[in-house]
Amino acid sequence: MTLTSTACVSAVRDRRAFALLGSAQTTLIYTLSAIAVPLPEIGREFTLARADLILLSAAYGLSFAGLVLFGGRLADRFGGRRSLTAGLLLFAAASAVAPLAQGLGVLLAARFVQGAGAAVVAPAAMAVLRTVFPTPAAYGRAMATWGGLSVLGAAAGNLLSGVLTSLLSWRWALAVPLMVAVAALVLAPRLLPGTAPNRGRSLDLPGAVLATAGITLAGYGFLVTDGRSWLSADVLVPLLGGAALTATFRYAERRSRDPLLPPGFLGDRPRALGLAATALSACGTGMTFVVLSLHLQQDRDWSQLETSAAFLPFALALIGSGRAAGPLVHRYGAGSVGAWGLVTAAAGLVLLAVTGFDVRTPYVLGLLPGLVVLPAGAAASFAGAAVLTTEGVPPEQGGLAGGVLNTAMELGPTVLFAVLLTVGGDATSLTVTAVALAALALLHHPRTK
Repeated sequence: MTLTSTACVSAVRDRRAFALLGSAQTTLIYTLSAIAVPLPEIGREFTLARADLILLSAAYGLSFAGLVLFGGRLADRFGGRRSLTAGLLLFAAASAVAPLAQGLGVLLAARFVQGAGAAVVAPAAMAVLRTVFPTPAAYGRAMATWGGLSVLGAAAGNLLSGVLTSLLSWRWALAVPLMVAVAALVLAPRLLPGTAPNRGRSLDLPGAVLATAGITLAGYGFLVTDGRSWLSADVLVPLLGGAALTATFRYAERRSRDPLLPPGFLGDRPRALGLAATALSACGTGMTFVVLSLHLQQDRDWSQLETSAAFLPFALALIGSGRAAGPLVHRYGAGSVGAWGLVTAAAGLVLLAVTGFDVRTPYVLGLLPGLVVLPAGAAASFAGAAVLTTEGVPPEQGGLAGGVLNTAMELGPTVLFAVLLTVGGDATSLTVTAVALAALALLHHPRTK
């Protein structure tokens, strides 16, 4: 076999591995957003109050965000492919239960366990990706594309779940993750390289327990602010408890010989800005899906199928911008592309806030401009942020980098969304998020490179 043909075979193998890992990552975020469109129907079927619906929509994100740092440590300790397989098994098991749930309790538990499985899969996938693309240049190009997969998954969740719910049932929308997980389990041994365990790494179980409990408890506290006073015990107890556990975690990590989250890891300025951009961008897109889905169905009396179709331009703009983001990052740098992406996403949110909620304004004039501008900016923002977050990370911390990136990705639409909804109505929340994105862009520009 000639050198050229060997290189071609290697390139094909790498593309197939990326396609498998990317499909898994996209499905994890699909699972987060797939419940948004059918949520009103689930509420009617199970006779749920608004508080129950909010908890149901957030259960997956809470466990995902709370456990993903530990999932990153598992990937670094036992190897990416082993952790990926274990996470997929747990995710698939929970995904088999969710479509069959006959009440809130079972569905809530299934969503929570799905999030736990996702917390293992997501950083493991990034650890394997580091093995597939070992050189910094190749890994950087891969991460520029990887950054847009999450928002693509969110768009797919809204589109596909609406179609399946309208034509069949919301249960079919929740069955999609099971099919992808089973396919990934079958293909992973054939397409993904093995990754050696690092027996020199400990699991830091005390740190994992403190981080998981702190993030989950504080996240729950923010979620229950809907309909409750910030000074009520239902809000204060979990918020203060989460803050105390988080402070204890930080103290314990400084004293640990092999910490779950090394204290200096988040001190890198480009990485911190990349994580902030990820959280805010995820918050903006996730909030848009939820509030517009409810607005279209409740205020404009659109069907679930019509609601899903409304997001089709969003998905098309996202795909186009995502394809362009990688080359742009390579040419102009992650800081510049990320900064312009943040500004563009902010403009899209403002457009939606100003014209999107007036039922007298036609869809083409009121919603369509924002639904094109927002994803164009979000794809660029995620691409730049993914590169900034993972740039310079040694291979043995690939799982850790995946853990912190996905923590930011999940905390944005889960916790920040809940906090912002308390400041006012839907339009106000979108506007506040837009201002935060624009302000972050000022810090994000090329000096972060």
